Amino acid sequence: MSDLEEQEDAAYEAYRAQRLRRVRVVAWVAIIALIATGGGSAIFALLFP
Repeated sequence: MSDLEEQEDAAYEAYRAQRLRRVRVVAWVAIIALIATGGGSAIFALLFP
């Protein structure tokens, strides 16, 4: 593997980690917002059928 490919792989891995973290944060914010606004019963119904 060349140095350029290794740099691209490292850059992609950093981007992937940031994206995964962002997706998790957005998911948790959405869940908390639904619970706080009264949509919690719908979330519990989806999580615990």
